Amino acid sequence: MIWRALLFVLVLVGPAQAEVNIKEVTSPGGITAWLVEEPSIPFVALEIRFQGGASLDEAGKRGVTNLMMGLLEEGADDLDARGFAEAREALAASYSFDTTDDTVSISAEFLTENRDASVALLRSAILNPRFDEDAIARVKGQVAASIRSDLSDPDRIAAETYSEMVFGTHPYGSTVDGTLESLEGITRDDLAAARLAALAKARMFIGAVGDITEAELGPLLDTLLGELPETGAPMPDTVSYDLAGGTTVVSFEGPQSVAFFGQEGIAFEDPDYFPAFLLMEILGGAGLQSRLSNEVREERGLTYSIGSFLVPKDHADLILGTVRSSNDRSAEAIEIVRQEWARIAEDGVTAEELQRTKTYLTGAYPLRFDGNARIAGIMASMQHTGLGLDYIPTRNDRVEAVTLEDVNRVAGELLRADDLHFVVVGEPEGLTSTN
Repeated sequence: MIWRALLFVLVLVGPAQAEVNIKEVTSPGGITAWLVEEPSIPFVALEIRFQGGASLDEAGKRGVTNLMMGLLEEGADDLDARGFAEAREALAASYSFDTTDDTVSISAEFLTENRDASVALLRSAILNPRFDEDAIARVKGQVAASIRSDLSDPDRIAAETYSEMVFGTHPYGSTVDGTLESLEGITRDDLAAARLAALAKARMFIGAVGDITEAELGPLLDTLLGELPETGAPMPDTVSYDLAGGTTVVSFEGPQSVAFFGQEGIAFEDPDYFPAFLLMEILGGAGLQSRLSNEVREERGLTYSIGSFLVPKDHADLILGTVRSSNDRSAEAIEIVRQEWARIAEDGVTAEELQRTKTYLTGAYPLRFDGNARIAGIMASMQHTGLGLDYIPTRNDRVEAVTLEDVNRVAGELLRADDLHFVVVGEPEGLTSTN
């Protein structure tokens, strides 16, 4: 689902530290990883990310990848779910398994003294999960409870309705959890097939941070991941954005309405991505007083929360936003958003706005570097998005290099107020569906 889209945040060990010594390591078996050595604490964080994610779900089996990832820790080899949990706790190790539209990720943290045993236990989970029927039923119940909860959450209803309208039957058009019906139909064989489809070496990205050397990391990776299949399921097709501008109202009882809105976006690889990034910070970013926040919240008191942001995905690119307002003022809030969208596209931004945004972004950037596990995840994300080893030390230079002319040209080319489509969940006065 697009509401779970990855937001790129770069973080690292140490306070206010922006110089990072990343080494590229290749194992004897040919597995590549990025490593930051930090021997001061006897601890290692490992992030393994696989491109594909829930978008690999087969037709009629929506939710299978997410369910499979949720079951990897529910027993492996000769350990059932309880035995696996007890073994993990005895090692003081931590594992987590996550699914998004475009990736599945395996995160691990373990002590240096327990490294070999912690890796061996994680290897069992990745290569030989049990998928016991009682565990399947239990995790299915947990996912089903989440799906039912979403059915009464206006924010989720708005986001999921928008996704379905934009993407239709493409996997992006539905939540990674699947539906109650699709979830019920998933079998143990489906889960085994989903593991082979999603966990493939050819699209694997790895970050490691902590008390481990290059010589130690390579063999560890071969032991942990060397027996995974080389290739997995084929990637889905790129999906074009063809939702026309307008309004869709979904009736939902309550005093407020939630609006989820968007238009076609820009790819992360596009040369104009950085100008677009600064543009969206000025228009609807959360890090400083944006135009949308000023006009909708501060000047008119129509909302407590509003924002818009770029969402570059593997198979589609979006600009999305949200605003929540009382039912009697939702129509006004939406009209102001459209007006500001059009105004910045036509008139651009000021030199003062651009400089203020650059100062904020470059100043805040070093403060994000905090924690071994976070930087391991960020390095995997950097690889997934095609960023080089030099990105961290040069990122602020890229921000500073953006000119006022760049931003205003991109504003005129990218932002189209007439293309904005608002999905409004609530009982908004004066608003009706236009589609």
